[in-house]
Parts: sequence; C-alpha cells; structure tokens
Amino acid sequence: MICDNLSVGRNGHLYFAGHDTVDLAKKYGTPVYLMDEDKIREKCRIYKNALQKYFGEKAVPLYASKANCFKRLYEIMTEEGMGIDVVSSGEILTAVSAGFDMSKAYFHSNNKTDWDIAFAMDNGVGYFVADNYEEIDAIEKEAAKRGISQKILLRLTPGIDPHTYEANSTGKIDSKFGTAIETGQALEITKYALEKEHILLRGFHCHVGSQVFEEDVFERAAVIMLEFMAECKEKLGYITDELDLGGGYGIRYVESDPHLDIETKVGQVAEVVKATCNRLDLALPEIRMEPGRTIVADAGMVLYTVGSVKKIAGYKNYVSIDGGMSDSPRYALYKAKYTCFLANKMNEAYSFKASVVGRCCESGDIIQEDVMLPESVGRYDILALCTTGAYHYSMASRYNKLPIPATIMLRGGTESYVAVKGETLEDLIRNDV
Repeated sequence: MICDNLSVGRNGHLYFAGHDTVDLAKKYGTPVYLMDEDKIREKCRIYKNALQKYFGEKAVPLYASKANCFKRLYEIMTEEGMGIDVVSSGEILTAVSAGFDMSKAYFHSNNKTDWDIAFAMDNGVGYFVADNYEEIDAIEKEAAKRGISQKILLRLTPGIDPHTYEANSTGKIDSKFGTAIETGQALEITKYALEKEHILLRGFHCHVGSQVFEEDVFERAAVIMLEFMAECKEKLGYITDELDLGGGYGIRYVESDPHLDIETKVGQVAEVVKATCNRLDLALPEIRMEPGRTIVADAGMVLYTVGSVKKIAGYKNYVSIDGGMSDSPRYALYKAKYTCFLANKMNEAYSFKASVVGRCCESGDIIQEDVMLPESVGRYDILALCTTGAYHYSMASRYNKLPIPATIMLRGGTESYVAVKGETLEDLIRNDV
C-alpha cells in the first residue's frame, strides 16, 4: 500500500484509517471526501518536532491552507501548535471563525487588494508575505491609518528549478511570484521596504514549487537566500530575523513515487543552513517552513460509486463514476497520477484496464487513465481514489451544477463525523436573484 493508513480487511474491503470504506460509503453516500484526523496530527508533530530539533524552539511550521481549508482543520492546527499561511480573505475568515490565533498567520498572494489588506489587519493577521512594490505601499497606507507597525516578509525568487509539474514550479526567475535575487531587484525592494515607517521587515520568504522529490532543492534555495541575507547585511546594514523556506516536499500518489522521511530531510536542510551561516558570519535566523500537501494529502480519500462500464472492443474501456473533475480536478489540470482501488473487491485480480472518468459533460473529465481494476467491475461498486487530502476539496467547483461533497473526519479507528456538510441542490441556487 502507498500509505500506512490503508489496509484490506478479511471481508475483502478496503480499510482507511481503520474504517471499512464500503460501510462509510453506505453511511454517508458518494461522492464523499474522507480525512484521517490521526494522520493529520501525526504529520503536524513530525514537522514541529523536526524543526525544533534541528533549528531550535523558535522554528515553526506553518500549515499551507490552500492545500485544504475548513474550520475543523484550523482547530486541529491550534491544538497541534502550528502556525498557518493563508492566501485569501476567505481563508482568513475561515481561520478566524475557527478561533485560530491570527498572530501566527502569514498572508500570501501576489495580488492582495486594498480590501484584503484592510480585512487582514482588522482580523489581526501577524505577517504579510509581500510580493511587490504596490503591496508594500498599500500595507504602509493601511498600517499608518491604524498607527501600527505591520510585520512583513518579502517574497523572493531564488532561481531554482525543482523539476516538478510546470504548473507547480514557483521558484524560477520567470515567475508571477516574488522578486528575483539574480537580477538585483530583490536588493532594491528590500531597501524600499526598510524605508517605510509603518512596516517592520522581519525577513524573507521563498517557495520553489510543489511535489518536490529532488535531493537538494531546499538546500540550494537556502544557500541562495542566506547569501542574499549576507549581501543585505553588508550593503544595507540589515540583519534578517526570519527565513521562510516555503513548502513543497512530495508525497506518494503511486507506488513509483519515493518515500520521503521528513525528519531526515529537515535535518539535511539544517546542516546546510548552519554551515552556510557559519561561512557567511550570519546568526541563524528563525526558520519557517510551509507544509501543506505533506500534512493532509495521504490523510485523504474520495469514495465514488461506479455507474457504468463501457467496453470498446479493440480500443479501450471506460469506468464512469458519480463524481469527477468538479471534486477531483488535478488530473484534468496537469495529468496528476493517482492510485485507485475497487473498495468492495480488494481480493479479486486487478486485470481489467480502463480509464476512470467522471460524470461531467466534458471530454477532459478524467480521474485517471490506464487503471487496473477487477474484471467484474460494474454498477454500484465503490471506487476509492487515494491520497486526495490536498487540492481536492480546496479546488472543488460546481461545474455542471454538481454539489460539492461532504468532508467526513475519521478518528481513532472507530469514530467518524461530518466536518463539512455536503452541498444540496438548493445550495446551488441560493445566491441566484
């Protein structure tokens, strides 16, 4: 199995987080998002313990909300002592509604509106991760109105290619995010931010991309960022307090994906960071990392019910399910790989190759190509799509006026509860006038 919270029961059913997925499908209906609360907490503790072990007590992991965002997740982040990063006023509102301490929140986005900035300040967001001159000016203006000094980090691009999906690569010079170090523009925007009366520049942020497995991506990015910090110290007299290295470690979606030991990876980054600080005569800054996918991805699963099986002799086969790109959009976006199982027939031979497709009126509504399933696959079987805790619910749409499914939390191997209600047909027209 690709993750240790998956197993097969004596009844031949797929079990997830200790629960019979066929029973869950009967209880809650399909499509339905499942989330393993125990796995989420386990991953939070791995990151928090590793960062503090290698970087000291002031090092803090920030959960990247864009991976999955609902109130119960923020309650868990509070209970596990995590910080968060947020990228919109909607994520801020969700966190505030969950009682999260917003002084531990970092607000990203390459284009925060004036309204966003004001809303964030009104709700006590601790840090802005500023992306450009216009944002610095807007933050200064809003902070001056309130008579406060607003803490920020500057987002910089270190020029690293993480060799991942092009859509997930954010650390190259040619990116919509941040300011490039290599061109000299990063030094200019740093000087600009330091001159603002109501802004407190705490340090710098970078993010090289997502689903990163390359051995030294974070290490190379850290060296570039630290060398830039040394340049700021020499040329501007500015001492950096914080360095946020972003997120992006990969997670296993299929058997061919490697397994990353997060504690080991953090230790390797720490070794390079400390050696570079010594070489450059820099004090070790407070380190932040922003795990999102690695916190929630393998804590998630989507269950579907098979509706039809289409066999085109000499060509290919299709297995259609009762959801699709509206609730699981990543294959349609960038051909993301997944593992699928027929949850009620785990002990049968998987010898039937088919494309698993959704119900949307769209030829690109594909969940996964070339999936091996039992020959007996048919209507009413339960199909499980694994490793869906990240970028499924958070990217879900109502395309074709399909309601967004419920999110069910699983806990302790026996308990399940609704964390997000499934939408009804009435919800789809609630805002129509």
